[in-house]
Amino acid sequence: QVQLVESGGGLVQPGGSLRLSCAVSGSIFSIYAMGWYRQAPGKQRELVASIGSHGQTDFADGVKGRFTISRDNAKNTVYLQMNSLKPEDTAVYYCNGFPAYASPYSWGQGTQVTVSS
Repeated sequence: QVQLVESGGGLVQPGGSLRLSCAVSGSIFSIYAMGWYRQAPGKQRELVASIGSHGQTDFADGVKGRFTISRDNAKNTVYLQMNSLKPEDTAVYYCNGFPAYASPYSWGQGTQVTVSS
């Protein structure tokens, strides 16, 4: 069974950094584009960043210049480096295939990121 396991969230002060990881089980990881998504309380889940199978990246306007997405196909892992965090970045962060509607993966549990002083 293919699983997504997100980790690395936590409580951080504004301006701080966190690195999220998403470990993906199964043998098909390297051929799929992946994305990081987030869902804040009372809001719909939104795409934060995506990375293609060959490493091409794209970011939501609100995180450009602050977040970086990367992947290690040998480790079946995708990362989200988040710098200069703001309170509005507070959300549960998930990874999944990109686009999500075409993903072969089910949603994982996510990892909570809280940005607060």
